[in-house]
Amino acid sequence: MPTVGKKTADKAVGRTRGGLNTKIHAVVDGLGNPVEFLLSAGNDHDSVHAVELLKQVKIRGSTILADRAYGAQAIREYISERGASYVIPPQKNVSQPWPVDWHVYKERHLIECFFQKIKWFRRVATRYDKLDASFLAFVYLAAIAILLF
Repeated sequence: MPTVGKKTADKAVGRTRGGLNTKIHAVVDGLGNPVEFLLSAGNDHDSVHAVELLKQVKIRGSTILADRAYGAQAIREYISERGASYVIPPQKNVSQPWPVDWHVYKERHLIECFFQKIKWFRRVATRYDKLDASFLAFVYLAAIAILLF
């Protein structure tokens, strides 16, 4: 429950080295088209919101590609329990690393390309919007514009 009267209530804004920041978490399909978005504070770790984002998407029978930050056991178990597979490289300090198909992992560039395209929209790149709802709405509008290009 958000506290009333606080300036950061209902806002996904967190303090980072560069100042106040918001992270956009996204799921894209096999062609790089956006499927779902989630906002979080800039100082939150990426893996904290992964399961919450994956709950919004039907992943049965899919292969989930993610970088090392999403290699937590809880995330991998969630993906496996839903009948999907994952290609997530283990972090360097993992005591029991799991196998990774590096040829499939190369397709992860699709999400990076999507984020590069969404940064074409200055309003997304600099977050002019005060409220999360209006910022997320413009992220969806930017994604629609990218699909139409």
